[in-house]
Amino acid sequence: MELKDIISVPGMSGLYKVVANNKNGFIVESLVDSKRTMINSNQRIMTLVDIAVYTTDEEMPLREIYKKIQQTDGQKLGVDPKGDAGKLRDYFKKVVPTFDEERVYTSDIKKMLVWYDLLKDKIDFSKEEEVQGEADDKISTSNEHEKPIPKKHEAHGPKAESAKATTAKTRKKV
Repeated sequence: MELKDIISVPGMSGLYKVVANNKNGFIVESLVDSKRTMINSNQRIMTLVDIAVYTTDEEMPLREIYKKIQQTDGQKLGVDPKGDAGKLRDYFKKVVPTFDEERVYTSDIKKMLVWYDLLKDKIDFSKEEEVQGEADDKISTSNEHEKPIPKKHEAHGPKAESAKATTAKTRKKV
């Protein structure tokens, strides 16, 4: 499982893994209790790869934050995600010193730490995921060295046999 396979659904607690698609939406499996539910295609979803945290200079992807948490604390969080807001902000300041304190709320920090607690055993954050654009570049470079397949052309127009068998009448010009 990779971070790109995990989604968050606003209005539903926890994280989900997409199991299948159908015409009405998605079938997802909860990472907490492994129950499967249906999500309507009109409902908003967010993949964890797309989530980033505001910093003073630029946005930092969630993967980078989880790498830093893993480097500082290992598998066990250094703070209780449901604890005091001041302690959470101090802890997050220690992990990401440049985060924007005005635009990153305590509820966001709690949510990120709860998600980390769910994902720490399931995902290796130090492993880099391949970006779609890079994958396309690799495919195009490998296809450049292959021989092109010659196309078989057929003659255009009606076949000789079908031209004789037609029953179409021609009109006289007046």
